[in-house]
Amino acid sequence: MDYISLIKEPIKSEFEDFVNLFDSSLTHEDGMLGQALSYIRQRAGKRMRPMLILLIAKNFGHVNETTQHAAVGLELLHTASLVHDDVVDESAERRGQASVNATYNNKVAVLVGDFILSTALLQVSYTHNERIIRYLAELGRTLSNGEILQLTNIQNQEISEEVYYQVIRQKTAALFEACAAIGALSSGASDEAIEAAKKFGQNLGTIFQIRDDIFDYYDSQEIGKPTGNDMAEGKLTLPVIYALKQFGFESVMNLARKVKQGTINPDEIAVLVDFAKHSGGIEYAERRMWDFHAEAARFIEEYVSDESVAKSLRAYLDFVIERKK
Repeated sequence: MDYISLIKEPIKSEFEDFVNLFDSSLTHEDGMLGQALSYIRQRAGKRMRPMLILLIAKNFGHVNETTQHAAVGLELLHTASLVHDDVVDESAERRGQASVNATYNNKVAVLVGDFILSTALLQVSYTHNERIIRYLAELGRTLSNGEILQLTNIQNQEISEEVYYQVIRQKTAALFEACAAIGALSSGASDEAIEAAKKFGQNLGTIFQIRDDIFDYYDSQEIGKPTGNDMAEGKLTLPVIYALKQFGFESVMNLARKVKQGTINPDEIAVLVDFAKHSGGIEYAERRMWDFHAEAARFIEEYVSDESVAKSLRAYLDFVIERKK
């Protein structure tokens, strides 16, 4: 099924306008900066987050200039955070392609990330909407705090599902929550509707991250990262957290501690990956995704009256849970 075409159907022209505005905002005549921005534009993904903003805005009213500038601002903030994250994580690749820091160097990547972040602030200022400006500023703080929390959690010897969700809430879920909230705000939705949209976005983001984490237990060129990459970076994700809590005998608990300490080797990672898969960790993570899916689906039933938008949001929800990369 072509989920992306289904998702875009009610917002085709609005999405084209978004792409044009986004690309023009990431254009610069200067040599190296212009090259780096062009490289980033060419590596643009599906743009799931701005599509969500446009769909939610259309549901509660219509997509207007405020919506578009807010969508570009948020996508630029997200882009800047990815450029900076790759520097922090010393990542050579993102989704199977060379990262900005690998293509240029860390200094260039940090400065380009700063330029994109400043451009995000400029774009959101064009909304002339204080609540949206404040929401985007708070999102930037939340994402930074989420990154620091994740780094702190690597040092934390406690293996907890609650801490796992806490990190998600301040990273991936926060982004999707902001998309839904800003979309609703831009089209004049009520405070009650905005709160419901935020919860919908939070559920979407949680599903998105759990699915991403499940990918790490399988080797695939499509995904663009090797099996066990999260563990190599000191991260324990939901499948192995569940397995350890249910069947964590001492030998595998010792391996989990080595993940936290950053001393685990590839063979030991393979043992933990196999343990999680054979102890029901993948199945448990998938059940939790469907729990969040059911909760998100209730928002569509209760708050989405336009059938074309409802169909699109259902396709969006299904795509996030069933995607292959």
